[in-house]
Amino acid sequence: MLQWLEENIGTILISLFLLAAVVAIIINLISKKRRGESACGCGGSCAGCPMGCNCHSRKETP
Repeated sequence: MLQWLEENIGTILISLFLLAAVVAIIINLISKKRRGESACGCGGSCAGCPMGCNCHSRKETP
C-alpha cells in the first residue's frame, strides 16, 4: 500500500488540488445565490443585460 502511494503521489496531489478547486467554486456560487447576487456577472442588476428578460421568470400581477 505504501509503495502504491509513493508511486502515485503526484496524481493524488493533483487530484486533491483539482477537487478542492471545484469544491471552492461550488461553495462560492452557493453563497452568492444565498446573498442574492447574480451568477451571470451582471452584478444583480439585469437592466443592462441582453438576457435580462429571459433568465428570470417574471410574475405577472393581476
